[in-house]
Amino acid sequence: MPPFIELLTRPLRWLFQWLIALIVLFEEWGWEPLARLMAQLARLPLIGWLECRIARLPPALALVVFLTPGLMLLPVKLAALALVSHGHVFTGISVIVLAKLLGTALVARIFQLTQPALMQLAWFARLHGRWIVWKEAAVAQVRASRVWRMGRWTRRGLVRRIQRWRA
Repeated sequence: MPPFIELLTRPLRWLFQWLIALIVLFEEWGWEPLARLMAQLARLPLIGWLECRIARLPPALALVVFLTPGLMLLPVKLAALALVSHGHVFTGISVIVLAKLLGTALVARIFQLTQPALMQLAWFARLHGRWIVWKEAAVAQVRASRVWRMGRWTRRGLVRRIQRWRA
């Protein structure tokens, strides 16, 4: 690759990696709490029955069920982008955020239910292993960054001030 192309693509690659890393961090922070929240819904008889059925699916059907929420929310996210492009920025961003939260909650819970079946698919298990390695490296990179350290320092300071104010 010619040097000038490298100079042009390096910042874009850096920006893309950080954007993906931030999305991964959101997923990381939201995955477990949202999955626990969705698991609380299993107390409802119909949801509990449905979860039992999902957990017993064979690998191919488990894959379909696992992919369905993301595919169903894609048109919603595209409509939200259309709202933003037509000047309804707050509404569009709100729809995107709500779709992301709902999608993460559903996918996290469905993954918990279907993971044993999905891991029977050799290609899925291999991709999942690669994803985990990449995700851990991305999270470590973000946590090692100056921005992350400054954010943690600021957060600790705010927590201390709030604790003093309450006392």
